[in-house]
Amino acid sequence: MIITVTELKQNLDKYLQLAETENILISNNGKILAMLSNPHADRIAMANALLGVIPSDITLEEALIEKANNSL
Repeated sequence: MIITVTELKQNLDKYLQLAETENILISNNGKILAMLSNPHADRIAMANALLGVIPSDITLEEALIEKANNSL
């Protein structure tokens, strides 16, 4: 989504909330100046990709052992 600096100033709260789920490009005089985005988007996507891959009955201790064994 592309918005103007003026629009951002008038509705900052709205665009901060939208930035949690989509990138907001900010323009001035038709030129893109900045982007608002979720800094955790990559982590969220990775976590969603792992859903269903990790067994639901695994304990934290088992997961840590598995991680340690795979990092060798």
